Amino acid sequence: MKATRYKTRTLFTFLLTIFFLTSCAGGGKGRMNKINTVIQTARSYTGVTYKYGGTTRSGIDCSALLYHSYRSINITLPRVSRDQAKKGEKVALRDLIVGDLVFFATGKKKNQITHAGIVTAVRGKKDVRFIHASTKLGVTESNLYSTYYIQRFKRARRVL
Repeated sequence: MKATRYKTRTLFTFLLTIFFLTSCAGGGKGRMNKINTVIQTARSYTGVTYKYGGTTRSGIDCSALLYHSYRSINITLPRVSRDQAKKGEKVALRDLIVGDLVFFATGKKKNQITHAGIVTAVRGKKDVRFIHASTKLGVTESNLYSTYYIQRFKRARRVL
């Protein structure tokens, strides 16, 4: 009788340990794996031409790039960049990490969010790369600290 209880407790403890180890890693897929999927999805659009309101590989805009990239890990963002800029938690410029969303005011109104991207690499204080759909270059990666983008930067958000 005692041997059966011991075996049952041992098996229960073993199964509980396995459960906690796999659930802590997000079901075998941790944050970095998810972010890598997001970035890989975004990069699969590299070179696709920019199209205002576009949502496909024949033409895409910046907010659709974010939408499709995060959808690859079952996170649904709003379709428009100004609404995407309200999701997740605020992130200070100095605290950016890979996977964060960055938002810009590139239009005539200096405070209106009109452009968005996903941080792909943080290489140093003045070298933060992000992928986005540029009106001139299509889907490309740029340095957030380039004169053009840093002057237009408005906010960053973390959704994962």
